[in-house]
Amino acid sequence: MQISLIHVGASLKSGDSVNGLVEQYLMKSSAFKGCVSEFFRTESQLLEWLTRQQGRTAPVAVFLDSRGRQLTSEELADWVRTRRDEGSQHLVFAIGPADGWSRDALARAQLVLSFGKLTMAHSLARLVMAEQIYRISTILTGHPYHTGH
Repeated sequence: MQISLIHVGASLKSGDSVNGLVEQYLMKSSAFKGCVSEFFRTESQLLEWLTRQQGRTAPVAVFLDSRGRQLTSEELADWVRTRRDEGSQHLVFAIGPADGWSRDALARAQLVLSFGKLTMAHSLARLVMAEQIYRISTILTGHPYHTGH
């Protein structure tokens, strides 16, 4: 399964230390075929990209939003495991625009996920999601990184 971590908004600044940490977590996520980080300036560009993605299965979209479901790391890993076992090839985690996702975008998501009611900067949300992708990878492979605390 391929993983894409996407954000909608301003382009990433090269040399940003947060971007380096995001890339480190994604590179370490060995349970997945490949993990990439991308950005789109607008929500509509992201939705068009999702539509164009080719593969045996359509990409599974997870949109991060404070109005979404709150899951533990284990629950999220189980959700990812189920998608993998159903044959999904591409999982997309997307952090939305500053003014939030439109109804059309939320309707496109298979899961709307929340880190809680906190508002945080895109770069921080990307880092948290990258760490969770790595954590999911370790849960799925039985690596001792995740101890459940």
